This record gives sequence, structure tokens and C-alpha cells, in this order.
Amino acid sequence: MQKIFRLGEIMQSVIGNSIKLSLFGESHGSMIGVVIDGLAPGIKLDTKFIQEQLDKRKPKGKISTQRHEEDDFKIVSGYFNGYTTGTPLCIMIENKAQKSRDYEKTRDLMRPSHADYTAEKKYLGYQDFRGGGHFSGRITAPLVAVGAICIQILKEKGVVLGTHILKCKDERDRNFSLDGEELKREIEIVNNRYFPVFDDEKEESMKRVIEEAGKNLNSVGGILETAVIGVPSGIGEPYFNSIESILSHLLFSIPAVKGVEFGAGFSITDMLGSEANDSFYYNEGGEVKTKSNNNGGINGGISNGMPIIIKTAIKPTPSIYKEQESIDISKHENIKFNIEGRHDPAIIHRARVVVDSVVAFGILDLLCMRYGYMFMRKEEVDEN
Repeated sequence: MQKIFRLGEIMQSVIGNSIKLSLFGESHGSMIGVVIDGLAPGIKLDTKFIQEQLDKRKPKGKISTQRHEEDDFKIVSGYFNGYTTGTPLCIMIENKAQKSRDYEKTRDLMRPSHADYTAEKKYLGYQDFRGGGHFSGRITAPLVAVGAICIQILKEKGVVLGTHILKCKDERDRNFSLDGEELKREIEIVNNRYFPVFDDEKEESMKRVIEEAGKNLNSVGGILETAVIGVPSGIGEPYFNSIESILSHLLFSIPAVKGVEFGAGFSITDMLGSEANDSFYYNEGGEVKTKSNNNGGINGGISNGMPIIIKTAIKPTPSIYKEQESIDISKHENIKFNIEGRHDPAIIHRARVVVDSVVAFGILDLLCMRYGYMFMRKEEVDEN
């Protein structure tokens, strides 16, 4: 019987409302990249900053994979004489450090917790299976390049954000501060660290946990905490385009993400209403603030002017060197096998810049939905 393919069965790698991005490429293909549509013309880009953000995603030392890509990017359209043109902007990143032969002999072995089996069922065996293909975390590199552009635009509008490792397995850092200058300082601290925690002792203890897992042929995950400050009140929509729904959609598009919380998240269920409610007050400058921030700066899907606080759960890297049980789809039998190749014992420290990037894209998209895409310009244009 002939199978009928409907629209919903076509691969969808496009997201956004006022601005849109489209990802392309595979882990072991020649290029990966992204097309961004909807950027306003005349935005000056700091290409050095884009490279600095990509460098935060690179593996370093014993806590990361030994696949080292240069991640040199090229802007091939939508950019001229240092400014965006307003037409689709395309960024391409070359893959140079592939070892595709590592995956040839395991073609029919479905790696646990990877997308091998689900990709096989959806794309009928035609998918590029090398290194996870289009499903690989490698494809988050173009997301970081997009995020670097969005972060630059947001900074000009007084919106800044940062992410730190709140928890790595059993090791825990402290939370971001509630508000004010201390929170701004904390964001600056973590944005300037490759391993984003607040103090050196936590960095060393978390790295020990990661290295120990690697020595035992295993991996670990953790929780990232993100703070966004400077978003004015009144941004977002109730229900389907709420801040939570848009940012959750983006965050769950990162391959390793298995949970997202806003504010107190699931722990709010342990509170009474009188404890969970965030009381409003006017500060000395006449600004509206809340005495707590259990709702993460969002009420009714809309920003209330307080910091937007997000926690993101990153699963342990599924590629581990221990012997595992799975299936061989060519022989239709149960098997035991060992994964080969180059893999991370943890990706949480590399994932933080990806989280920053998709959150920046989502916040910018939400602001443009409210104010229009010309809002992105440093000096907005009167078109009348």
C-alpha cells in the first residue's frame, strides 16, 4: 500500500514569528549553517563577538570531546560594509574534523537515548546517520551565531542575559540574586567564564565530577539557570505566544534539554498561595517591583519588568563508552555493544551559550512582535 506523506511529516527546521531562522546541515557534512530572515537593515554587527560566543561552545580539556572544530564562520548574504542589509542573512560554518568511519560499522545499531531509531522511522533510512546527522548537537553552532547577533541587538536596547551552571549532578552553585546591580554583576561574571559558575571552588568540584564520570566510561548532566534583565513590562501574549511558551519551544529544540522551569518552577507546588504570590511595590525611584520572583518575571504570559528567570535541565550525554544493550535493525535482534568515537562526559558547560542564544532569539522576537522589526535598529527610523 502506497504511503501518503502529509505536510506534518516533512522535516521542519524553521522557527520564529517577526524574525525567523532556518537551520541546515549535518554533523559530518561539509557545512552547517543558518538563514535569518526579518533582521532590520542598518544593524552594525561585531563579528569578533560572534566568534567569541562560538568559542564558548568549543570543547576544552578533559571534560569535553576531543573533536575540535575551528568554527570559523562566514556571513555569505544579508551583510554588506559592516551592516545588515535587511535581506535574509546566511551564516555558514565548515566541518573539518569529521571521522565518519567511526559510524559506518554501527549504522544499524540504535544507540540508546539518541535519535537513531526515531530518525530511521521518520525518514525511512535516508537520513545522514554519521554523528547523529541533522540531529547532532553540532547543529547548535549556527544557533550560537544567531544568538550572538540577537545578544548584540538586545544589549543596545538595555536587555542583557546570562546563564550559569546551577547544578552538575550532585554539586550545586548558588542561585542568581533577585534583582538590581548585584544581578547585573553576576551576569557579567558568568558571561566572561568558559565554565560558568560564581566561584573557583565550585568550578573545581564540578569538573572533578565530570572527569570522574569520564574515567568510569560514563557521563553526567545538570541544571542551567538563566537570568534576563531589562525586558520592559507588557511583552508577550496570553496563551499561545506567552513568554513561557515561546522560550520553552526554543529551549526544548536544543537536543539535550529535558526540562524547563520559570521562576520557582515545580518547587512552587510546595508553597502556599501566600508564599508563592509575588507582592508588588514601588521602589524609591518609583519603579514597580515585586518582593519575590517566584513567577520568574512573568504573569499571564506577559513580562512584569522583573528579571526573567529560567532553569533548563540538561541530560547526561547519551554517548557513553560503557557496554550497553540495544537492537540491530538489520538483523532484528537484541544486542550488546560499545560506542566508539569522540564524546563529551558532560555538555552542560558548552550548552550554556546555546541556551543564552535561543533565549536571546526568543526575547528579540517577542520585542519585535510588540514594537515592529525596525525596533532592532540602534536609531529607529521614522518611515512617515
